[in-house]
Amino acid sequence: MISWKEKVRAAAEPQIGTFLGMGSAVAAEVCALSGFDWLLVDLEHGAGGEDVLLGQILAAAAHDVPLVVRAESADRIRAGRVLDMGAAGVMFPRLDTPTEVAAAIAHLRYPPLGDRGVAGYNRARRFGADGRSADQVNETIVGIVQIETLGALDSVEEIAAIPGVDVLFVGPADLSTALGIPGQLDAPTFRSAAARVVGATRYAGIAAGILARNPEHAADCLEDGFTFVGVGSDATLLAAAARGVTSKAAPSS
Repeated sequence: MISWKEKVRAAAEPQIGTFLGMGSAVAAEVCALSGFDWLLVDLEHGAGGEDVLLGQILAAAAHDVPLVVRAESADRIRAGRVLDMGAAGVMFPRLDTPTEVAAAIAHLRYPPLGDRGVAGYNRARRFGADGRSADQVNETIVGIVQIETLGALDSVEEIAAIPGVDVLFVGPADLSTALGIPGQLDAPTFRSAAARVVGATRYAGIAAGILARNPEHAADCLEDGFTFVGVGSDATLLAAAARGVTSKAAPSS
């Protein structure tokens, strides 16, 4: 049976997800039941921290939806903590160079391929009962690297080729800002940068990801060659639905 990691890397069919920033296990379960292929808990910008991560992981797992975590930083302990709790992978933000990326990706793998702390008694290892080898565990973890700085963009081909990188994920707000055109995702400069990321992933045989503003934008991203596409977040989806209700229910003046 093909693993989720293999599906992601193959990029043969779209993988559509959403970000979780509310720190709510209930919101995570609502999203898991809504048909998303993956969920991502945002520890960089979201409202919740590691203290409420486990509930969200359990909510997603109850419905067989892979959940990855955007770490606060590339520190080894941060990646190890979320993996030991059972995250399917880690997204690393704000990395500039291939050297930084290689060091971060090493945190996702047990030795000798990496420097993840070896412990078999945590939830991810079924509290000592999963029976897998270190190599088998290494092969299941999805490594996602954000491309959101000029340094990362300049080195994108080299970053894509680093073993253990499965997805290059464009952070559109940060990357467009770095390019001097904040929020202008239709500008030729941004579209050229996005195309370069897609090209690098295709050459390396991995997936290209991006965060889309809404379903229409997501469709455009898929057309542009992105296959790992996030659409908004639990909070923005709720806010959009709520505004839709109030705009129609409010009495006309």
